[in-house]
Amino acid sequence: MTFSQDTLDELNILLQYDLSNTQQGIKIHHDASQSIIKAAIRLFNKGLIDKTDGGYLTPIGIKAAEHTHSLSGLLTVDPL
Repeated sequence: MTFSQDTLDELNILLQYDLSNTQQGIKIHHDASQSIIKAAIRLFNKGLIDKTDGGYLTPIGIKAAEHTHSLSGLLTVDPL
């Protein structure tokens, strides 16, 4: 099983959130790529963000973003 491009787009959006300040949201602008706009809508439909164009993470969205940030960190560590 591999990550689809849709899933990668969603993960990349979740990586944009600053987890040290959950009161800070993000804005997906209307001139963003269609794949990013659609990914934000999917995240909203899944209940992970509170607006179709970004906004704030929901409680479950915070968990998803935490896992996404953790995975990204693990995958970017240089091997010993």
